[in-house]
Amino acid sequence: MASASEVLGDDASLFGERERELVSDLCEAGQSHLFSSWPPTGEDSEHKKRLVGQLSRLDETTPGGLVEYVERAKALLKSSKDGENSLAGYTPEVPPGSVLNCRSDEFVGLERVGAAEAGRTAFVLVAGGLGERLGYSGIKLALPSESARGACFLQLYVEYILALQKKSGEDCDKLLSVPTFVIMTSDDTHEKTQALLEASGYFGMNASQVRLLKQDKVPCLADNEATLALSSSDKYSVQTKPHGHGDVHALLHRSGVVKRWAESGLKWVCFFQDTNALVFRAIPASLAISKQSEFSVNSLAVPRKAKEAIGAICKLVKAESSMTLNVEYNQLDPLLRSTVNPEGDVNDPSTGFSPYPGNINQLIFSVPDYHKQLESSKGHVPEFVNPKYKDSTKTSFKSPTRLECMMQDYPRTIPSTSKVGFTLLEVWVAYSPVKNSPAEALAKAEAGNPSHSATTGELDIYRANCNVLKHLGASVEDPAKTTFNGIYVQLHPRIVWSPSFACTTEEVSKKIDCKTLQVSQGSSLVLEGENITINGLSLNGSLVIRASNGARVTVKNLRVDNKGWEWRPLDSAEGAREEERMRGFTVIKHETRVIEFDSPGEYTVDA
Repeated sequence: MASASEVLGDDASLFGERERELVSDLCEAGQSHLFSSWPPTGEDSEHKKRLVGQLSRLDETTPGGLVEYVERAKALLKSSKDGENSLAGYTPEVPPGSVLNCRSDEFVGLERVGAAEAGRTAFVLVAGGLGERLGYSGIKLALPSESARGACFLQLYVEYILALQKKSGEDCDKLLSVPTFVIMTSDDTHEKTQALLEASGYFGMNASQVRLLKQDKVPCLADNEATLALSSSDKYSVQTKPHGHGDVHALLHRSGVVKRWAESGLKWVCFFQDTNALVFRAIPASLAISKQSEFSVNSLAVPRKAKEAIGAICKLVKAESSMTLNVEYNQLDPLLRSTVNPEGDVNDPSTGFSPYPGNINQLIFSVPDYHKQLESSKGHVPEFVNPKYKDSTKTSFKSPTRLECMMQDYPRTIPSTSKVGFTLLEVWVAYSPVKNSPAEALAKAEAGNPSHSATTGELDIYRANCNVLKHLGASVEDPAKTTFNGIYVQLHPRIVWSPSFACTTEEVSKKIDCKTLQVSQGSSLVLEGENITINGLSLNGSLVIRASNGARVTVKNLRVDNKGWEWRPLDSAEGAREEERMRGFTVIKHETRVIEFDSPGEYTVDA
């Protein structure tokens, strides 16, 4: 092994012993180019120290250290160039799981069981980056989830967690010192997320319950030899990129958070993405399935059409071992063709859907099992590499690449004896992410695929609420057909309620006498507060009811008829806020009936 003195010459005196050892190790691993173009001793000394300082930090934060990272990269890049299939030898099967009818009495019962479990559950939000792809200049968590109530995604998530904890029947005071809500951030989002929490008073959550864990980046690779890529504009800086949301497991382990969960008696941890407002509608019933099935890992899923561009939950069997995890859609079809079905990924004739559930990347883990596994694996999950080659020779890249890892690949690290399964929910209950720009969303819609845009992300909230009320017997008029941002959509009555009002179907049924509820198509209804009861309401317009803590409000036989609120499509040349342009409409509040009580007491509102 070359010594630091041999590599650096007299510049070796600029660095401490550990830094000199790292330089020697990197040169031995084929990275001498990092130092070979340095000018003579005495020149650019501060820049030289800056580069070695960066390498030292990367060595600490990159899983296994830089030398191991390079060795893993060499192996993965060779496999990629050779066209090797990581799933070769595996045969896919449909894993064990539960398929739920979200309008059934069984679902209501599961929600009840799961809501009780929520008091012993931690929640991890894998926050994405900025909203630039959507046409939004802030962090995605700051986006309004919908326009009627106006709660941003982060507020909505905090309110759901607080409401579920309170309604679980557990002693919530014992959770005040435990970080039950963890947010994985990045360099781009960390400070802005912290600022949003502080400016809002953590949306009512105790600050000690919230923990932000910032994800580090990993070095970029310039070629098939895993040469670390220097910046094109700064030879004293290594290019870096995010490692992927799979880093959340290592971050949780290093922080000691999972150990604290286990010591505090928490049973479950729910992982979810940054802009899927429906996820907490799916969590209570899914928690119940995890409890009843004793799952170590439970993947929330939705029905998928064959060849749809969404991963599938599969049990992969090889010899005497197996693992249950997500298989990307472009891997599933060839794998099925080579094993169980020459036709590949096809729909089941009896259901019209693929037998393999669609992965939505919302996961529930058993905390005791998770803690035990992380003590062994340190949270490291298998990596992959996806270089973009310049041509078919696969000898050079269009741009530097890096190793990546995915949160949902955690089951690859656990014993095959672990119980891993899925909970399949209807799409309207569980999944409507906001991840595509208006242009991308339109292209997807025109191709017959879900647009997953800010437009549909909002409108699907209204659809879900209307579906619940209709199921409970309410008279809610059918949606209107319209177009926003060129996308053909159905606009349901704009009905929203805060999580404190209701988190489950049963709660809605106890607080709203749906047999006496009538809502016209153009109406808007906003309910904010835990203690609101509606016994008779005919709504043709807009109504907002707010009740502060301690205020109990009963609405009896009320009729509201006003001009209401209008969801008006935007003209392409019309000036509008970012949030409006993303959705393709603006909300004009012509007339509103507001019923608000901000002092404790018993209140009745009637005709």
